[in-house]
Amino acid sequence: MSPVRIQRRRTKGWRKPEGAVYVGRPTRFGNPARIIPAGDHRNGLLVQWGTDGGVVGTWPADGLDARRYATELYRHWINQPEQADARRLFRALLHGRDLTCWCPLPAEGQPDHCHAAVLISLVNEEATS
Repeated sequence: MSPVRIQRRRTKGWRKPEGAVYVGRPTRFGNPARIIPAGDHRNGLLVQWGTDGGVVGTWPADGLDARRYATELYRHWINQPEQADARRLFRALLHGRDLTCWCPLPAEGQPDHCHAAVLISLVNEEATS
């Protein structure tokens, strides 16, 4: 069975499935692109790279475009040549495992805008670097 992404929950009784790995912040697998409110929620969302406050864009408050952009930033970053060691490590640690994250799951047939979905594809593909 192929690995899947599971949305973490705070509901009473929810437990991470056995063998699944949490890949959000503050783990080594977390996406450096953060989505944060721009002032109040009516002002939209900001995408920030890392913790240094470097804002790379502003999006509407519904969050979909911000999640899409943050996911693409992660995909681009993790596939850079200087991340080859991280990719090898992530493959060794995550291959074949279900991954959990706080991002909402997509509607059926819609793309998954979450770095955990990027990781599932990355760590389960044929290693090239």
